[in-house]
Amino acid sequence: MNRFPLIQRYSIFVDLPEHSRLITLSEGYTPLIPLPHIANHLGGSFHLYAKYEGLNPTGSFKDRGMTAAISEAVGRGAQTVICASTGNTAASAAAYASRAGQKAVVLIPEGKVAAGKLAGAVAYGAQVIQIAGSFDDALRMVVQISERHPIALVNSLNPYRLEGQKTAAFEICDELGKAPDWLCLPVGNAGNITAYWMGFKQYHEYKATGFPHILGVQAAGSAPLVLGHPIDHPETIATAIRIGRPARGEQALQAAEESGGKIIAVSDQQILEMQRALASEGVWVEPASAAGLAGLADEIQKGKFDPKGKCIVAVCTGHGLKDPDIIAKSMPAPQRIPAEIDALEDLILG
Repeated sequence: MNRFPLIQRYSIFVDLPEHSRLITLSEGYTPLIPLPHIANHLGGSFHLYAKYEGLNPTGSFKDRGMTAAISEAVGRGAQTVICASTGNTAASAAAYASRAGQKAVVLIPEGKVAAGKLAGAVAYGAQVIQIAGSFDDALRMVVQISERHPIALVNSLNPYRLEGQKTAAFEICDELGKAPDWLCLPVGNAGNITAYWMGFKQYHEYKATGFPHILGVQAAGSAPLVLGHPIDHPETIATAIRIGRPARGEQALQAAEESGGKIIAVSDQQILEMQRALASEGVWVEPASAAGLAGLADEIQKGKFDPKGKCIVAVCTGHGLKDPDIIAKSMPAPQRIPAEIDALEDLILG
């Protein structure tokens, strides 16, 4: 099937400078997957979908923003790009920079990045630097060096990242024919929730698609927007949202308020339970990706939200292969039998 590159497909909505030169890996076009079993468990009588962003080229939603950021950076002659990352941004920046013939430098917090994500950045050829500090320390450093030298910053502070990421909202509206009633998604550095709200507002202006209420969800150990203050040492099993000072925190709060939604926090246990529930529907996501749906479940189970008759989309931001450590560590040893049909029949039929 012939598919236009994402920023060409939505070119009238994506605001990039004329100097931009398209760098693409055929990102986007990710599916809306119905989740009937989870919906039934939560009370039924509503339509629930996963926007499965794990099917982007490097396995996460970051590719939507990176195609735009790298296209702009290449067009203005940048030879090197840099980012701070908890993993997904690193892999995405490395892939698109490699595609463009640029050097990629990624800073990661010490011991806080899933192996699957770090391996991606290394495989794509990035210079990976581990710092004795947090993601927020790493972000501060990459901002400083990009201000001192001609190195392109490609974190979500880069406005072109949001121009690419907002296209997911367009895709949801195109598939449903309108905006959903609610959109649920994880919140870490808060670029994605900001981008989605930008996208829904822009699409409604042109196509009268309506607006969703937005439920942003943080991990309880890393919930600065819920607590109302930065967290110096955030902790959560959901490494992708382990961020104590969200770069776009104010915009995230504004998106929740303007949409008539909210930002809440859930426990690591709730996140892992929802990760398993999604896998039972055939959708394997990294832990952080289950946070949005875990938050929805929490609201329903506490009687704070009635989903009856509504259309709800949960954004699943990254593939399970990006952070397989939790599953791998809990796997039982495979059952071992002789290479004989009788033994196989006894085991699975007996």
